[in-house]
Amino acid sequence: MKLCIDIGNTDIHAGVFDGPTLVAEFRKSNQWRPTVDEFGLFLLQILRIKAIEPGAITAVSIASVVPDAQGAVTGACERYLSRKPLILRAGVRTGLKLRVKEPSEVGADRIANAIAAVARHPNRDLLVIDTGTATTICVITAAAEYMGGVITPGLGLAMRALGQGTAKLPLVDILRPEHALGRTTIENIQSGLYFGHVGMLRELLHRLREEVFPDTRPAIIGTGGFAHLFAEEGIFDEIVPDLVLRGLLHALELNTPASSNA
Repeated sequence: MKLCIDIGNTDIHAGVFDGPTLVAEFRKSNQWRPTVDEFGLFLLQILRIKAIEPGAITAVSIASVVPDAQGAVTGACERYLSRKPLILRAGVRTGLKLRVKEPSEVGADRIANAIAAVARHPNRDLLVIDTGTATTICVITAAAEYMGGVITPGLGLAMRALGQGTAKLPLVDILRPEHALGRTTIENIQSGLYFGHVGMLRELLHRLREEVFPDTRPAIIGTGGFAHLFAEEGIFDEIVPDLVLRGLLHALELNTPASSNA
């Protein structure tokens, strides 16, 4: 079995794969950075709760956008699972051609999403939208060229900015409002967050298609914690909640010699 870990700004999101099948998935808050022992003991406990013996883990891969947490998670895997993780970073085989000015600046989570998207839709132009702490769009050509994309504040980040940056606006639940017209302050904020995000995504997708794919129709894949909110908006061709984990699984396969691919 293979353990794939995505270290994000809000959560540490992980999954265990038995072959191509995701057999267990779990999250841990990353608001307070864990120590090696804290994360190691959490790993042992959660794996056993999920009916997986820690010794059954044969390989680990990690994507991280939080350097402060990466060392602790890596150390925990080495100390408690006796596995040296594959860290998704420059020099690791991905199957992608990075056509950007600074390849080392591309987030590991975005690379993992792109790897998985290409595996799902080979020889297809792709736009991958990840709606997490930040909302990101990745542009990948049918030749597996990663062209770049867009980064903008995510729904949760925008909501907290309003609540913390103003004197009277409250924090609100993020949901899909039935109407754009809000009749309370909370409804006003919820409408602005949701429909503002929908409009932004549609405009960005329109511009990216015009600039990069004027003659083809790319597949649009949604992932991330808020993607399900937009399921009825006709933005995505498909929503794949575990896309980043599947990208990490493919990265392991690309970087594991066939003789030891357990």
